[in-house]
Amino acid sequence: MRAVIQRVKEASVTIDNTVKSHIGAGLLVLLGIEEADSQQDIDWLTKKIVLLRVFNDENGVMNRSIIDAGGDIIVVSQFTLMASYKKGNRPSYVRAAGHGTAIPLYQKFCATMSKELGRPVGTGEFGADMQVALVNDGPVTICMDTHNKE
Repeated sequence: MRAVIQRVKEASVTIDNTVKSHIGAGLLVLLGIEEADSQQDIDWLTKKIVLLRVFNDENGVMNRSIIDAGGDIIVVSQFTLMASYKKGNRPSYVRAAGHGTAIPLYQKFCATMSKELGRPVGTGEFGADMQVALVNDGPVTICMDTHNKE
């Protein structure tokens, strides 16, 4: 499982000219899922994200988590995070999980993230043509891979 986590002042997901999710200050999480991913990956990644200290404290130091800051989260599925670009110039997505694996894992990830955060998270729609808008804060962008935890 791969995630790109961005601290945002606001973010939204629009599908067919309708806003599906919108948040103010918080985190936008772009999530890539592969066939080998499991509940263990979900548990590790959701805990890491909600405890990630990327919000400023009273001294302007990034020392607060999303829970401490009271921010919100949007999780957007993004199979292109699993791209392989080693051969040629056209990315290959063979590592991305198929719908049968990815949809249930995405739903479990969102449910687990909501539980860890203590409130619902915003979502996109798996497989939809989504327009994701955000105002980066910082910018602060962190990449995580559950198969490379170092």
